Amino acid sequence: MNYEILLAFVIATSALAISPGPDNIYVLTQSIVNGKKYGLATVAGLISGCLVHTTLLAFGVSAIIKANAKIFFIIKILGAVYLLHLAYKIYASDASLVLGKGGVPLKSTASLFRQGFVMNVLNPKVTIFFLAFFPGFLFSDSLSTVFQFYVLGFLFMFVSAIIFSGIAVLSGTVSEFITRNNNLGIFLKWMQIVVFVGIAIYLFLSDK
Repeated sequence: MNYEILLAFVIATSALAISPGPDNIYVLTQSIVNGKKYGLATVAGLISGCLVHTTLLAFGVSAIIKANAKIFFIIKILGAVYLLHLAYKIYASDASLVLGKGGVPLKSTASLFRQGFVMNVLNPKVTIFFLAFFPGFLFSDSLSTVFQFYVLGFLFMFVSAIIFSGIAVLSGTVSEFITRNNNLGIFLKWMQIVVFVGIAIYLFLSDK
């Protein structure tokens, strides 16, 4: 088992979870509009949805690996290309961070959990991202591929849950900090680009 690969995965996941995206911005706005408890319910829904994508990835890609290693190599290269595409889209986008305002009626925690879960599960981009992100971080030649994908999936969910929950709990402070620091968006934008390009290069060079 290669713990260095797992550490690199955790670091990359942390950087991506901190960077502005639809999920953490959604958590932040729900927390500001409805309250911290409702933001945490949203986090729970979003993270639970990741389990569905992890399962699809684990059994789908594992079957491909068993069937043909060359196909897996092609998937990995396509994943690297997809990550470079994401990096370019971020590079071409506006670096400003836009937060939602009030005016949304309060919802129950169960409703926000369900909304977060459905929003995540029905988003095919999550599966595509997992497919691009996870294969390069398989960390053992002896453990089953299914088990390794689940380990990566739970690590991804655990790290994301901690960071997203922090965003929900500190929503007021976070929103004020973002408003006061105009250059924060530029920094986070380039952090995402570096992470995506770095993972893509790793996938290109990896012999796994």
